[in-house]
Amino acid sequence: MVGLETKDDAAVYQLREDLVLVQTVDFFTPIVDDPYMFGQVAAANALSDIYAMGADPLIALNVVAFPCQIGIDVLRKILEGGRNKVEEAGAIIIGGHTVDDNEPKYGLAVTGIAHPSEIMTISEARPGDILVLTKPIGIGILATALKGGAISEDDLGEVIKTVVTLNKGAKDAAKKAEVRACTDVTGFGLLGHLYEMISSSGVSAKIEINKVPIWERAVEFADIGMMPAGLQENKKFLEGKLSFPSSINSSLLDLLFDPQTSGGLLIAVSPHHLDELLENLKKNKTPISAIVGEVIEGTPSKILII
Repeated sequence: MVGLETKDDAAVYQLREDLVLVQTVDFFTPIVDDPYMFGQVAAANALSDIYAMGADPLIALNVVAFPCQIGIDVLRKILEGGRNKVEEAGAIIIGGHTVDDNEPKYGLAVTGIAHPSEIMTISEARPGDILVLTKPIGIGILATALKGGAISEDDLGEVIKTVVTLNKGAKDAAKKAEVRACTDVTGFGLLGHLYEMISSSGVSAKIEINKVPIWERAVEFADIGMMPAGLQENKKFLEGKLSFPSSINSSLLDLLFDPQTSGGLLIAVSPHHLDELLENLKKNKTPISAIVGEVIEGTPSKILII
């Protein structure tokens, strides 16, 4: 049903009229020092692709690259963190693969299931849809500040708590509101993932920059240029695809390109179901429910920032 022809978060394979498999894989290097928390973050990030498609995770495989000299106890904590997050999602880890490498890397290959009618994709956004985001942005900049010693891991307690929060509640809320278009905000940043959605849907979009939720101190570090390399790559990719006033705050604009880890869902919902979605998100205790923009007509694949 969904494969390489689109830029969706996961592949969808139909087994029978009432059942599809949803498949994804994601892994990366640590963004925090604590090995258990790294396992939690990486697992939540991988599971997010399943939720973004409207599915529920079923089974997962560990994907591990690890320097043997660090010690097996560290690896054990990483895997324990990942396992506990997978179990929280109602899924199980059934195995995996490990290789010796110079730098730690961890993630999951995840298989989920859904009814075909419940699948959400990035290609179903329509003019008039309201764009709702369910987690603040800025984790890439904050992680860079952490690596540079400008902030401590203790300072990021609330941020990390949100990063490891599963997107299951947001997914359930979206499905109840009959949402058809959804993606999760990860490595390509808010604008990058929005661009993938509107380019696949043949529409344009408008973002209200002052309505985008941003983590505290992220703007401060952006002001002094403490930004990840991926942010600059995201900016290069989107050259010529954006329109914004010359007076716009450059640091705020940079944050829209910031690569996220286990970010929230970006949901395109019909205005007729907006109130229902927001109420469902509130009931499901999602971190935030911010209206950040709108899908509009106009030059396809163009993003207007105001």
